[in-house]
Amino acid sequence: MLTSKERAELRAQANNLDTTLIVGKDGVSEAVIAEAENLLTARELIKGKVLETALMSAREVSDELCEATGADGVSCVGNKFVIYRFSEKCQAERNATGRAHRKPTPKSKADPVGKGMRARKAAAKKVREQRNEYFRQQAIEKAIEKNREKQLRGEE
Repeated sequence: MLTSKERAELRAQANNLDTTLIVGKDGVSEAVIAEAENLLTARELIKGKVLETALMSAREVSDELCEATGADGVSCVGNKFVIYRFSEKCQAERNATGRAHRKPTPKSKADPVGKGMRARKAAAKKVREQRNEYFRQQAIEKAIEKNREKQLRGEE
């Protein structure tokens, strides 16, 4: 099962893909399932198209293919669909080329807006703490002053 962020990333990758799987009037046949298996093993991510003569929607075709191949549906828009399944073959290729594990981008460089927001929040917190300390000291001084006045009135 894919998370929403993984699904969004896969949708973005699928924008540049060509349609490699076409489902015709026979619907989801054994030949289509076999071709989807081959494509998923070779590429992990495939884009398909359902012809108008298929009498099935892209969602129905995607669901059937996902069930038959063990893949996850990424998106269905109009008559096109995208499905994904992890492939050991593709992982081995990524390991060989050194693209398997990228270092995560440091938070400060990845999100300058977030960095500024965190800085503003920290500054606001510091101002709040200074203001609270000021009022706390004022309250203590008032209490001491009242206590002195009581003592002076009590002595007179």
